[in-house]
Amino acid sequence: MKTVLVIDDAPFILESTRTLLKFEGYEVVTAEDGVEGLEKVKINKPDVILCDISMPRLDGYGVLKAIKDNPNTARIPFIFLTAFTERQNIRNGMQLGADDFLVKPYSRDELISSIGIQIEKTTLQEKVIEDKMQEVSKSVTQVLPHEFRTVLNQIMGSAKFLQNNPEKLDYDEIKELANDILDSSKRLQKITENYLIFSRIEAISANKDKIEQLFNFKTNEPNSMLYDIGGFIANRYARDNDLEVDADINDIAIIMSSESFHKVIEELLDNAFKFSEPNTKIQVNSQLLDTMLNITIKDNGRGMSEKQITNVGALMQFERDVFEQQGVGLGLIISKKLVELHKGKFYINSKEQEGTTIDIYLPYEQILA
Repeated sequence: MKTVLVIDDAPFILESTRTLLKFEGYEVVTAEDGVEGLEKVKINKPDVILCDISMPRLDGYGVLKAIKDNPNTARIPFIFLTAFTERQNIRNGMQLGADDFLVKPYSRDELISSIGIQIEKTTLQEKVIEDKMQEVSKSVTQVLPHEFRTVLNQIMGSAKFLQNNPEKLDYDEIKELANDILDSSKRLQKITENYLIFSRIEAISANKDKIEQLFNFKTNEPNSMLYDIGGFIANRYARDNDLEVDADINDIAIIMSSESFHKVIEELLDNAFKFSEPNTKIQVNSQLLDTMLNITIKDNGRGMSEKQITNVGALMQFERDVFEQQGVGLGLIISKKLVELHKGKFYINSKEQEGTTIDIYLPYEQILA
């Protein structure tokens, strides 16, 4: 059942619109002004928002701007309800990103048609994203052999050089070659591990019983894990001073195994450090919502283009040039799939040369003292 949020300060508009939409099979949530409307968005994550323009405390333009500025809500279709017919008001709303307008008093057919068009458009977008994800999954198996060969060739090349020139190499040269072999071996190990994890996730995704078994596992003290994982990865990149963690989340357990939670955070933080420069901040924040723990990881690195994000529905392309940057694409898709398998949400917002912000939402339960 699709959820529609109606925001209007006129009680008769709220009541009549709610009655009509419920009769049409929609779940309806209402709010009497813009401030209350934004709170309802956080709690209910509606499929469509209907919003009046002229309201106390926060008008419709303010609501629309807040919705579009938040990467977690920016894609929700937004329809203005207005008694004003001036073109300037319509133009202002469209420039801010409104999807449609309904002029009050609107008819039943106008209302149902406008909502239906927006839901159909969103459904088509989701299908494109799903098709792209399937394409991404297939390309993993096509690209991996090349990636394995690349790393193996590096290892074999260094080993052969050692074998053929033992008497010509001094201590520092031997040590450098040994380090190259070790680094390449670690990279190959991670590629192999990620591929095995990816394959396991794909198998679980097709088995309802296995999916249900996931919810038997919990992660206690996720705040401590955030600090520990963050500190370990920051140290790996010799960037301890670049990490800022604010994770004051106590007395809860995430409904996800510690192994899976560790993998998600490790991959996202590793990407944040890998694709940002030293002396730029990596910020990790968390907050508890009604039923979800929200963890945000933000960097100020190279970011991604709008085309890359759009092509894979807030992920990234799995093209060879991206994948060869030490498997970043696979790490992201593993994180997303793990979060969503556990009935969580995964959002990515990124701009080239400005950085990337990733928000994950995971279900949790309170731990009774």
